[in-house]
Amino acid sequence: MAQALKSGDRAPLIALQDQNGIERRSDQLSGKSLVLFFYPKDDTPGCTIEACAFRDSYADLQALGAEVWGVSGDNANSHQRFASRHNLPYPLLVDHNNQLRKAFGVPGVLGLLPGRVTYVIDAAGVVRHVFNNLLDGPAHRREALDCLKRLQAA
Repeated sequence: MAQALKSGDRAPLIALQDQNGIERRSDQLSGKSLVLFFYPKDDTPGCTIEACAFRDSYADLQALGAEVWGVSGDNANSHQRFASRHNLPYPLLVDHNNQLRKAFGVPGVLGLLPGRVTYVIDAAGVVRHVFNNLLDGPAHRREALDCLKRLQAA
């Protein structure tokens, strides 16, 4: 696994398909920031709370110039059900074999669970904030909003 990315690091290129088979590429964000959140598994209680928190703040995040992408190792069918069931307005990326998770150095928990880590990446592709908290899903949205507000004010 790669060393965990930290604030100030350049983010690796993201090029994965979403739940609808559309390739999402970080080099095609045209000057937008990216809130990239890695979560353990579709339709688990903590992940649902986190995904819905991002859904509920999606307009605010977009108003701050950001896109939101969720990432887990689940397949496209699982992502489609999860997005549909909870009306998620942003793409969920299919991370087969956890390649992107490894590229970002997202730590696991006790070697069993994939971690829950959110990255705020600015328009230049630089990581501006990393938030790692497995248990408090809604905090990921608050952290992302606070970081984007600071970036906009700078």
